[in-house]
Amino acid sequence: MTSPFHISSSPELIPNTVMDGVDRLHIENLDSALHTEWALGKNIVLAWAPCVKGMDLLIIPHYTLSEFFAATDDQISDSPPDPDDTDYTDSYTRQPSSVIEEVIAGSKKRDNRELLHLSKLLGYDSQRIDLPFTPGEEVPYGIVESIVKRYSISFAEDRAVALFDIVGFSLLSPLDQVTQLNSLALSANSAQAKMLNNDIDIKFARTTTGDGFYIWNRDRSIQANVNLYHLMHLVLADNAIARAKSSHSTTPLLRTAFHVGGYYEFYQSEGLSPTVYSYIVGDVTIELARMVEQALPGQVLVGDFQIPIPDGEIGLVKKIDTTEFIDKAQETLSILNGVVLSDDKIDSINCYLTGDRLEKQAFAVRKYVIVDKHGKERNVYNAKVNIYLNDSEPVYLGLPTKNLGPFNASTGDFVKLRDYSTDDY
Repeated sequence: MTSPFHISSSPELIPNTVMDGVDRLHIENLDSALHTEWALGKNIVLAWAPCVKGMDLLIIPHYTLSEFFAATDDQISDSPPDPDDTDYTDSYTRQPSSVIEEVIAGSKKRDNRELLHLSKLLGYDSQRIDLPFTPGEEVPYGIVESIVKRYSISFAEDRAVALFDIVGFSLLSPLDQVTQLNSLALSANSAQAKMLNNDIDIKFARTTTGDGFYIWNRDRSIQANVNLYHLMHLVLADNAIARAKSSHSTTPLLRTAFHVGGYYEFYQSEGLSPTVYSYIVGDVTIELARMVEQALPGQVLVGDFQIPIPDGEIGLVKKIDTTEFIDKAQETLSILNGVVLSDDKIDSINCYLTGDRLEKQAFAVRKYVIVDKHGKERNVYNAKVNIYLNDSEPVYLGLPTKNLGPFNASTGDFVKLRDYSTDDY
């Protein structure tokens, strides 16, 4: 019996170019076997190892990981490990929780020894499934991994996510709600198409929040995070131009938040199969939701974060903060020059965090403190983007400092001095 959904039909998971030369019946057989073990969402596939004409799978009930980490936390609190007794380069001597975390965050493909070790840690034996092909031969490992992940759970750390929220969505009629969501989706698709046309590769993914979208980039790199920030610019620009040309009941007014953090990615049960598109949940989505609750209509907020990047000069990894991240985004904005917006080409873009104008041609970037409905404080920055076109009026995105009067936030510290230009800070 084949599964109700054939994975080979999902362009999000397996691009057609990757499928060239691969027998689609092999893909359908693998999907069918995994669907059976998935048991309508009762189980997840934590890890797998290839074998001749089959695979060994470590399949666990979906609640096992929560119970495992809760038990591990209790053990650590009762008897903290001695760091001198742990070899962090050997997965067989590291703390069990760190081993499982690495599997969730990394590849699901493991060798037989690793699979046995994971089985012992979790108390579940691996299972073999027979297939009409050998993984890695007739079907590349990358394709097998993509299919397995649909029945698994993954964790991503230090990844950028943008949240677009439609202002006043609950007050709209159902038809206007659908129209505005479609308009926002069109802006997102248009922005991605423009980036791809400029040879900027972005593996864009999105999931609905009900009154907007989370959008993220599946690529894992500092440039992938920067590219998502650029994608956000183009989404907002497309939306702003559409609002200027159409009825406001058909094009949404947005408030937007951008942050970097960790999240889990998974595929929910939908009927008898996992959904085609993934969902994310984690610290970064919680932070974004709390940020956008406080944002003004038209405002763009950026979270307070630090992310690791490789330092080529010293050969080590260093961390950069939000202000340095925006600097990096500005450095690469020239890649969008020439992109067409509203029948005109982009000449240049300036993205920056706002603050207070000072003397001597300088201004100071201002950090703000917002308080959520639970009384928790978080730091944010107010962001602006100015897009200059060759033959048309500029497109201004976000709110300048002078328009932040109703913003429900207390002013924090100045974090960095900047040279003053003609932009409105």
